[in-house]
Amino acid sequence: MLFAQNLTNLEFKNIGPTVMSGRVVDIDVNPQDPTEFLVAYASGGLWHTTNNGTSFSPIMDNAITINLGDIAVDWKNKTIWAGTGENNASRSSYAGVGIIKSSDWGKTWSTPMLKNSQHIGRIIINPDNPNNVVVAVTGPLYSLSEERGMYSTMDGGKTWNKTLFIDDKTGFIDLAHDPNNFNTQYATSWEKDRKAWNFDGAGNGSAIYKSEDAGLTWTKISTVNSGFPTGIGVGRIGLSVFDDNTLYAIHDSQFRRDKKDGDNASAKANSKKINKEDFKSMSTDDFLKLDNKVLNAFLKENGFQEKYRAESVKNLIQKGEATPADVALYLEDANSQLFDTPVKGAELYRSDDAGKTWYKTHEGQIDDVFYSYGYYFAKVRVNPRDINEVYIMGVPIITSNDGGKTFKNISRENVHADHHALWVNPNKQGHLINGNDGGVNISYDNGETWIKNNTPSVGQFYAINYDLEEPYHVYGGLQDNGVWVGSHTARENRAWHQSGQYLGKV
Repeated sequence: MLFAQNLTNLEFKNIGPTVMSGRVVDIDVNPQDPTEFLVAYASGGLWHTTNNGTSFSPIMDNAITINLGDIAVDWKNKTIWAGTGENNASRSSYAGVGIIKSSDWGKTWSTPMLKNSQHIGRIIINPDNPNNVVVAVTGPLYSLSEERGMYSTMDGGKTWNKTLFIDDKTGFIDLAHDPNNFNTQYATSWEKDRKAWNFDGAGNGSAIYKSEDAGLTWTKISTVNSGFPTGIGVGRIGLSVFDDNTLYAIHDSQFRRDKKDGDNASAKANSKKINKEDFKSMSTDDFLKLDNKVLNAFLKENGFQEKYRAESVKNLIQKGEATPADVALYLEDANSQLFDTPVKGAELYRSDDAGKTWYKTHEGQIDDVFYSYGYYFAKVRVNPRDINEVYIMGVPIITSNDGGKTFKNISRENVHADHHALWVNPNKQGHLINGNDGGVNISYDNGETWIKNNTPSVGQFYAINYDLEEPYHVYGGLQDNGVWVGSHTARENRAWHQSGQYLGKV
């Protein structure tokens, strides 16, 4: 049996690959100098840059864990609060040890606080009293626990008070305060049930709460008459506060779509009255009456092989060799379950009276943003300079300049999919720092173009193996960044080669 003491004199070396970076969960920027910021990676620790991302230094190597969910920084005193345990609900969202704190910029770290919480949603620091910290605790991913809810400390983490608790399966995922008044805070609860084989990401416990005394007491504000959804279909909710009146909430709605709206796969074809779900109950006669041009458009949109076009498919069905339901079944593979969804998905709500009432900002569905896994994102940011400029993080990152009525995609070829963090410069229009599954990107023109800043080698490997060649090769499957192979003697990125499809959500 191999024990830890057997490894004390074993020297490790980095053999790569490093070009793909890793999944970012949070970014915290120095308010006095936007070229200095910290980047938190899901399982890659905390990294610091003072030159706008040209280079980074790790500052969490001495911590008890490098699995992160959220960070908060007191830049005046160089104090870092790290919420360990990624706050997404994927099977690959590794647990942490609660909250740890560094008062010397990462040289040393405290013993864990709230150590049984496993996953931390959000941390905020009182700008007028850095010993006053409020935390949204998501709690364990797979098990019931009473160490979840809202917590507050007034003495820098020596003691904690649980200020809000729903039940042992409902944690808190997001937390934000009025930028001009720390006493006014908003938090979102999230009821979910994760199993290794299944996930239920919604429930009656999911809601929005408000505090007017810096997180000491809370009131539920997403009530039946508020205009915000309630009930078992309410999924993950993200928040962004503009001022004392206006705030936005992005909702991963698990309520079913109206049949006329179709699913995400058939959204484009739906305007021509074809919906994948319709095929499941469609009769042979009705299928044969479909317009060939419309049917061909649907078949092409959904990736059917060239040999399957309107005439050939109708011929198969007419001869009894296939049924209309087989058309839908063809699309029901594991990948389509991620990207095709009968639920509503992303919905943006806005309140202009400090959370008393809410309204949905847009008509219809926001397609091609959350798909079926909004639990992985559900984050929104409003531009501190413009009440109507808002950003939604999903598979792409999208923005609106009319308060959420319409949106445009600002992802580009050099920007990885799946977005989890966004900083919007309050002093310079168009300056964004984005964190996604592929690392960090910076824009100075509101997403028209992006710079990639991916020097940290923090790729998250799901599995590794090796062969018996000389020199032997190492194989690794990365989260959302492909399968890579390289020699154990590798010294640079070009010695590594990508092979196969990237590994998606698990």
